[in-house]
Amino acid sequence: MVKDASGKEAWIVAVSMGYGHQRTAFPLRSLSPDGKVINANDYEGIPLKDKEVWLSSRRFYDFVSNLKRIPVFGWLIFYIFDRFQRILNFYPKRDLSGSNVTLRQMFKLIKSGWGKDLIQRLEAKKIPFITTFFTTAFMAEEFNYPGEIFCVTADADVARAWAPLNSKKTRIQYCASTERVAERLKLYGVKEENIHLTGYPLPKENIGELSMDVLKKDMALRLVNLDPSKHYFKEYRAVIKENIGELPEVSGRPLTILFSVGGAGAQKDIGMKIVESLRDNIKNKKVRMILSAGVRQESVDYFRSNLKNLGFREPFDDGVELLSAIGLSDYFSLFNETLRRTDILWTKPSELSFYCALGIPIIIAPPIGSQEDFNREWLLKVGAAMNQYDPSYTHEWLFDYLKDGWFAEAAMHGFLDAEKMGTYNIEKLIAK
Repeated sequence: MVKDASGKEAWIVAVSMGYGHQRTAFPLRSLSPDGKVINANDYEGIPLKDKEVWLSSRRFYDFVSNLKRIPVFGWLIFYIFDRFQRILNFYPKRDLSGSNVTLRQMFKLIKSGWGKDLIQRLEAKKIPFITTFFTTAFMAEEFNYPGEIFCVTADADVARAWAPLNSKKTRIQYCASTERVAERLKLYGVKEENIHLTGYPLPKENIGELSMDVLKKDMALRLVNLDPSKHYFKEYRAVIKENIGELPEVSGRPLTILFSVGGAGAQKDIGMKIVESLRDNIKNKKVRMILSAGVRQESVDYFRSNLKNLGFREPFDDGVELLSAIGLSDYFSLFNETLRRTDILWTKPSELSFYCALGIPIIIAPPIGSQEDFNREWLLKVGAAMNQYDPSYTHEWLFDYLKDGWFAEAAMHGFLDAEKMGTYNIEKLIAK
């Protein structure tokens, strides 16, 4: 873990519902007094009544996330759920500060005492309260947390639920991941002085110091694999040299694709379709496939069983790799380490969309939910990603795009046009 050089401390608070909020908090953990992230729904001593409210939300989240796999009925239920949390069209610009049913219900629970125990435990040490979930920010404000309250956004656009009922008077300060988020929060009524365009917090271990020494070294090796025909390099040699430096002749590894499932374990089947399509390329050492199963044993078992059915033997050292861990902290550390030797990231447009700033081109799996639709739109606007084609024919279309240098171009777009220094920017903000 790369420590914060400012010496400033802050509570880092997330929730364990999917990976998004915890992954967003993980790069900020060095600010915490004990170097750990507090999960508001699963800390030692949490009251049973609070835990039950969180558990109900988590069960519903996992249930709904997997519903889209069920034809007709599943899509219908998911659509109804998504309508309640959808992000409205940005244009025409208008006052969107009015509350909705979901927000009012949330505040009803908070006013009844939900979350009060957590805030009372933390208030003795009057350090900044940084959270990656809007509900916990609301709790801190409602129960009069004595220090500053910061809320870090985890998507390229945000729904009305991210601003409190009385948004025009809130003292919550927002660390906006994108310009659109900053502008959206203004429409929701948040004062401009409470909005800071920091960018999304990326892991320091993948960036290095402010000179980005680690990132540039990894990027140089990646570009070699992403531009085997030197198509992009011939046109943009000067741009590469200025921003990355000289490229090595060889990378020392085959083209490496990392497929990542979300916390609910949805879309596992896509990963196996990719492996099946690329099986010959994997066996011939032209491609290395990494399947990131996270911490869900169900996902690990699914991948392990299907890999065996495709003729891959454990410990899967013949071109495929299964990435998993028991706990999330270990998993995120392992995932970040693995990203350094990853050439292409294939994932739904979750919070991982922002990892394109590390110079990793993204193949976008189908979005799950309104916020992921906006993340996909942002990725395509940046030019750092492409929508997936049929995974069953990956062996055809993937190499066409590789030959044309498209993936190298996408990698450079992400590196140059997406904010990389969000973690450093947030540290500077709270050190003021």
